[in-house]
Amino acid sequence: MTKISTNREKKEQIVAKLSEKIAKAKSIVFTNYQGLTHKQLEELKKVLKDVNAELVVTKNTLIKIALNSSELRVKSSEYTPFLQNPTAALFAYDDVIAPLKQIAKTLKLLGLPTIKFGIIDNQALTGDQLIKLAMLPSREVLLAQVVSGLKSPIFGLHRALNWNLNKLVLTLKAIETKKN
Repeated sequence: MTKISTNREKKEQIVAKLSEKIAKAKSIVFTNYQGLTHKQLEELKKVLKDVNAELVVTKNTLIKIALNSSELRVKSSEYTPFLQNPTAALFAYDDVIAPLKQIAKTLKLLGLPTIKFGIIDNQALTGDQLIKLAMLPSREVLLAQVVSGLKSPIFGLHRALNWNLNKLVLTLKAIETKKN
């Protein structure tokens, strides 16, 4: 029986937890949190928890091991170059965009953290693409815009058809008042 060091056991536990989070998450965003104070980092974690997301700071090698052992269809060559320097992983469990909006809000406010890359629906996205996603209006607003876009031609047709009827009624009214 071989003896495993306690340090290795801890790392294996961390990798197992990361693997669970990766399997459960709808999206994963990797950021460089360097420059944030402990208080700012804790505040960001608290805000992200409210939108059912979690920010985890761990070693890059452990993240790589967890990603390689996961069922994601993203190649390691797509994310390995980004896993340099300190990295925090943002796991979004419900809404994919709300945590991104929080990160973008913090980025705008503090200039930090920088977004390295992300994985959404087994698609690797760059930091710029993720920021563009974060700038989109909410799902409800987008749906309302689509519905109003679909309704406007119908209302235009209705007004055009209704105008002819109104014009006929006004003409008949004018003829009736002229005869009296």
